Formats: sequence, C-alpha cells, structure tokens
Amino acid sequence: MPGPNRAPRGGYQKPKNMGKTISRLLGYLTRNPLPLLLVIGCLLVSVLTNLGGSYMMRGIINDFIWSGCTDFAGLGLAILKLIGIYVVGCLATYGQSATMVRLAQRGVNRLRKDLFDKLQDLPLAYFDNHPHGELMSRFTNDADNVQMALEQSVVSLLSSCLMFVGLVGLMLFINWKLFLVTLVVLAVTMLLFKYLGGKSRRFYREQQAALGAVNGNIQEMIEGLKVVKAFTHENQAKADFKELNDTYRDAAQKANFYSTMIMPVSGNLMNISYALTAAAGGLLSVLQGFDLGGLVVYLNYSKQVGQPLNQISQQMTSLLSAMAGAERIFEVMDTQPEVDEGKITLVRAKKAADGTITEAAEGERTHCWAWKVPENPRMTLVPCVKAADGTLQECGEDTPDHLWAWKYPQGDPAQGLHRIRGAVARREGYALAELTGAVRFQDVDFSYVPGKQILNDVTVYANPGQKIAFVGSTGAGKTTITNLINRFYEIQSGVITYGGIDVKEIRKDDLRKSLGAVLQDTHLFTGTVMENIRYGRLDATDDECIAAAKTAGAHSFIRRLPDGYNTLVTGDGGNLSQGQRQLLAIARAAVADPPVMILDEATSSIDTRTEALIQKGMDALMEGRTVFVIAHRLSTVRNADCIVVIEHGEIQEKGSHAELLEEKGRYYQLYTGQFQLD
Repeated sequence: MPGPNRAPRGGYQKPKNMGKTISRLLGYLTRNPLPLLLVIGCLLVSVLTNLGGSYMMRGIINDFIWSGCTDFAGLGLAILKLIGIYVVGCLATYGQSATMVRLAQRGVNRLRKDLFDKLQDLPLAYFDNHPHGELMSRFTNDADNVQMALEQSVVSLLSSCLMFVGLVGLMLFINWKLFLVTLVVLAVTMLLFKYLGGKSRRFYREQQAALGAVNGNIQEMIEGLKVVKAFTHENQAKADFKELNDTYRDAAQKANFYSTMIMPVSGNLMNISYALTAAAGGLLSVLQGFDLGGLVVYLNYSKQVGQPLNQISQQMTSLLSAMAGAERIFEVMDTQPEVDEGKITLVRAKKAADGTITEAAEGERTHCWAWKVPENPRMTLVPCVKAADGTLQECGEDTPDHLWAWKYPQGDPAQGLHRIRGAVARREGYALAELTGAVRFQDVDFSYVPGKQILNDVTVYANPGQKIAFVGSTGAGKTTITNLINRFYEIQSGVITYGGIDVKEIRKDDLRKSLGAVLQDTHLFTGTVMENIRYGRLDATDDECIAAAKTAGAHSFIRRLPDGYNTLVTGDGGNLSQGQRQLLAIARAAVADPPVMILDEATSSIDTRTEALIQKGMDALMEGRTVFVIAHRLSTVRNADCIVVIEHGEIQEKGSHAELLEEKGRYYQLYTGQFQLD
C-alpha cells in the first residue's frame, strides 16, 4: 500500500537488472505501438501547453496591462488564445491518462495470465520450495505495484522530467541572472529530498517488517484460538500482541514523520525562493530595465520548479519498487517448466468379441482405453512365450498362443521383456496396447533433496485388478511411491513401468488422465457439489456424477444438503465436515473411471460407522481396477492382494494379510498394536 505522498510502504527496492526488466515490461505495452505513441504525443502536448500558456502571460502583461494599452479586442483575443491553449492541454492530459490506464490494464492482465499459465507448467518440486503466500504476492502486491507504476508513475515521471527541463530552460531564457538565485534553493531542496527520503525509506522497511509480524501473529492466534483458550494463554497472547503492535506503531510514526516533512519543507523553501527571486527581480527591473511581464512569468516558474523535483523523487521510489516486483514475476516465469518428453498418448478404444482392439472414432465414448505407441527406438513390440521357469522368451509371430511384450535394449534401465497383459494391435507407424493397469517399480531410488534418500531399491509390482496396500510409520515413504506413479517427481535410478511401458515415454497429461487419485489432503473448489464431482471428468453427465456419489456413499448426505447437488461449496468446503469432503473426493475419483486408483488415506477422516457403510461401495469402485492403498487403519487393508510394509524408505515385508501375520514381523506388531489400542 502507498504511504503519504504515494511512497511505497515496502521501502526503496531496487531491481537487479533494471534494463532487462523494463525491456520485458515494455513488451506487454508495445504489442500495438499506436496507443503508446498516442500517450507520448499527448504527454508532450500537455507539457508544452502548460509551459507555453504560462509564458503567454508575459506578452499580455507587457503589451496590455503595464503599457496601459486600451486595445480591449486585442486583449480579449489574447485571453481566448490562452484559454484555447489550456483547453488543448486539458484534452491532451485526459487522452494521455485514459489511454495509459487502458494500456496498463491490458498489459498487466496479460502479465497475470502468462504468470498463471506458467504456474500450471511448473513441477510440484517448485511449489514445495516456494510458499503459497510468496507466489500469491506475485499476483497481488507485485502485479498491483506494476499496474500502478504503469498507470501513474511512468507518465508522471516523464511529465515531471520534461516539465523540469522546460522550466529551467525558460527561466534561463527569461533571465539567467535570476536563475542563479533559484539554483541555490534548488540545490538545497535536492539535498533535503535525498536526506528525508533516505530516512523515510529506512523506516518504511522497518514498518513493513513490523506489519508482517503483526499480521502473522493475528493469523496464528485466530487459527489457534482453541488452543489458546484450552491452555488459558489469553494474557500472554495479549502481551505478545501489544509488544508487536507497539513496535509497528513506533516504526510507522517515524516513517510517516519523515515522509510528511518533505512536502511542507520543500513548499516553504519554494516560498523563500519566491521571496528572494522577487526582491532580486525588482532590483533588476529598476536597475537594468527587466520587463514586468518577464518578472511575473519567472516568479510563476520559480514557484513551480520545485514540484517536478518532488514528484520525481516520489515516483522514482514507486517505479523502482514496481520494477523490483516485475523482476520477481519474471523470475517465476523464467523457471524451467516441467519436462515432458513423452510421445505415447492415451486414446479411447473398442474391443471386439474376438479380442481385437481398434481406436474409437473421435467423440465416441467407450469404457476401454489404449496406449497409442509410435515407433520408438527405445522399445519394440515383440511376440514372446512364457518359459517353464516363468520368464519371457522372444519367439516368432507364427508361434501358437504367443503373448506380446515390449522389448528394451541392453543397458536400458527397463532392459529385457515386459509383458503386455491386454489386447495388442499393430498399425502402420504405431501400435495400440490395451490399458489394463499393470504397474511395476523396479530398483527405484528417489530423494526430494540430493543426499537425503527417501526410497532405496524399491521393487514392487501390481497386476491388473490387484489391490496393493502400503503400510508403515509416518514419513516412511508410502505417499512418495504413489507420487512417483503420477510422475509428480522424477526418480534418480531404477524404472517404473505402466503396462510394460516406461512411464517416461508416456505424455504426462495422458499418464495422469489414466490414474484416479483420492489424496490425503482433500481440496474442493468454489462451485456446486455436482461441479466438484464432475472435476474428475469434465464431460461426465449428471447421472454419471450421481452414480459416482452413490458408489462412494456420498449420495445420502448430499440429498440432505439445502440444495442437494446444487449446494454451493465455498472456502475449500468449509460448510461441510471433513468426512463429507473426503467422500466427495472419492466420488470425484469414481466418476473418472480410471483403470488404476490411488487411495492415500482415503478414509482417514471418516468415522468407523461411515467407513463400514461405504466399504461395499469402495469394493465396487475397486472392482477390476489396480488399486494402491495407503492406510493407517490396518482393518482397511486386510483384503489386499499384497501388503507392502515400508520403513525408512525400504521394503521390509511383502505378502498377504495371513502370510504377514504368520511371519510375526513388523506388520504383525503394527496389526496387533492397532487392535490392542482399539
């Protein structure tokens, strides 16, 4: 927010590379150069009419007033010319302001759009390292500062510079001797601006820091008010806030004191300059015949000459702060986007009774999906048979009942043969492979930060229709595994295959479209309940959304809402309970109808009774799908095909519920401890 005299409260912030930032910002204003040229033209006209109109007073005073001329027609004509010049100046000022506002609004609108588009292309790792509030400030504080600078500061700065140069030039032209008196006062004024401005900026920075501390304390106390009251911490909270508030008050007083001093002190200096100039001008008139009209005009100019300096000082502070904000925006926009070199795409397919598969026509809705794999030097489609020891061996296409597999060359992380567990069709230049949901992790290592290993040598696989459960302590790496399936992060070594295809070969949007996820932290968007369910698949009909809600067990509570499925959800579902929000997230995943489902603590916020009610629906949801489940409630994973116990990023045990209980290892300890607590 601007302080007195429009000084930015953030203090004096300089951009690191002023020239580059201005050049990029001008690119948002000069896509059509005509409006910008119009602004410059109007600005010149406005300054020239202001200066020229004042100078015309010299002739009027000398020719009509001081000389005693009675040519009233000539006087009237001169006054009409003067009025006409000022009217032209007013029109030019209006045209310049109106055009610049439109230019700034459109430019910053494009800037915000480009910034938002860029955020959609950034990897999740970027958001892990940059707080959401910091990114939000790019759209609000920084973009608003840029807009204000483009609307007002840039034009005002140019206008003030031209006005100052014009005033000094005309003052020298009128009487260079009088200008020596004005020059002394101008020098003192500039030193004053430098001193008071520096003090003001320093205290504004302290004020901004103190304001941040106050706001942070208020937010923290409001969010944790229940804890404050539970521990009777009210008096200490009041004392802490008083201390922070007093610090903010002291900094604000000093900042505003120095900031508000600039105008009255500079104004009084100009009054002193006016008085000294008037005295010196009177002497020159008496001794050297200096004309009265010139003296009056010069005095008028000497009164005005301090204003451009004051405006330049203020606008430079605002402009540099805005350029620093623009630089921060461009830093985000210059960040390396999420790399996606995948060429394999997801297409709707049709499967005939004899098992052959074809690509569906555009717009045709089917419940069968296939990978469209172009010819790829990394992987080739080959026929194979299963040997007695269970390994795959390449064979000829004329071999009866042969299987299909993707063959990777030696030295590749995915080397060898990877079986395709669905229908396959060869076409000219590409192949279609039915999407069945076979997922395999092979020797996967991963770390969010170099040197801090999260997953170490993880190998696990899921065949189509299997339910794989991950259990373990908090922070063991369970959620990380599911994030890697989506390629939210890139692994350091090993390989992850999906239907035998290395996930790095699949285009990310298509990969994620084939996966349904119910994440631990549910997020609902502003809109109706129906729209939030449809977020899972935007072309889903109302009937399909309602069917998904019934599957998830959400239909009964949705019917009891004030407007049913048309009830508006706001504030991330603040008008719903945590359990209801999670049920809607499950319904959103159900309507997507993907072959692979990821349930990350999907029932963590649902009570035991509700969990029992929706378990049948969840079983229906998981029917025929590959499912990865992360759960702390071990009662929800007993029917899993394989339970994987992870601790410290390593797989300790794998097996069914009965097998792991029989081993009496880590899972046995977790399971029995769970029920002892129950």
